[in-house]
Amino acid sequence: MRVLTGIQPSGDLHIGNYFGSIKPMVESQKDNEVFAFIANYHAMTSLGDGERLARLTMQAATDFLALGMDPQKSTFWVQSDVKEVLELYWVLSSFTPMGLLERAHSYKDKVAKGIASNHSLFSYPVLMAADILLFNSQVVPVGKDQIQHVEIARDIALKFNNEYGEIFVLPEFKVDENVATVPGIDGQKMSKSYGNTIPIFSEEKVQSKIIKKIVTEPVPMEEPKEFENCNVYNIAKLFLDYEERLALQNRYKAGGEGHGHFKLYAHDVIWEYFRPYRERRAYYEAHQDEVRDILKMGAAKASAVAAETIEKIRSVTGIRY
Repeated sequence: MRVLTGIQPSGDLHIGNYFGSIKPMVESQKDNEVFAFIANYHAMTSLGDGERLARLTMQAATDFLALGMDPQKSTFWVQSDVKEVLELYWVLSSFTPMGLLERAHSYKDKVAKGIASNHSLFSYPVLMAADILLFNSQVVPVGKDQIQHVEIARDIALKFNNEYGEIFVLPEFKVDENVATVPGIDGQKMSKSYGNTIPIFSEEKVQSKIIKKIVTEPVPMEEPKEFENCNVYNIAKLFLDYEERLALQNRYKAGGEGHGHFKLYAHDVIWEYFRPYRERRAYYEAHQDEVRDILKMGAAKASAVAAETIEKIRSVTGIRY
């Protein structure tokens, strides 16, 4: 099974990124053919500083490797190093009805949040479709908010296939219902766009300070507390097994502890969980040339697959004459 995932280098990786895409990607390397890329073209919809984008691209590559990306088992590259994706993006634009993009929830949500409206933001789903279809991706792990983008990719692929034959594999989305939407510190979906994230590789004091800001209900310390809709619990449970979750639920029900106690607990759990990853990251941070070599190797592998797909596209569309 070919699995594709990508993540934007638009800021520090956070635990929403980890549970929403990185952890499933790492685990899928055991039994699947994984294609994973750093979506720097996509990042341009919200990041205009060129020097910062370049820096964050290397940071994302370093983080991915630290979190378990295995370049020997998988194909790992930077989106812009495989130029065929832009060619396919343009071709697919001719098969994308305006109404399809106008119905995209992500675009409307981001504009409502104050992100500047422009063509790249509006046509984001077409570029994502190109990412998916270029590599004959069969499964795309996503959060609930990205399901529609995979469905749009299928719709575009169907229109193209109806015109030219069975060229594209129709992708399926995969959502882990337990972590489909990781809550941020304000209870909304955790997102860099909303400024409500918990970074994975921040300093311990920074992480502790952020976790203390998690929004909670004002309940007297001695009273029992509801855990189901508590932002602290819903973040902490991601790191806990069944027995540990039950134990934490019982602490909520018992009373005698305030939300501040649960925030301290969440900090300790998160900090310890990522300890081995921080150690691995320190190695790659000190060996950036090795990271660049890994990305070049991945781009070569990805380009070989992309070239086969794009030659078929050029042939059937008449671009190749």
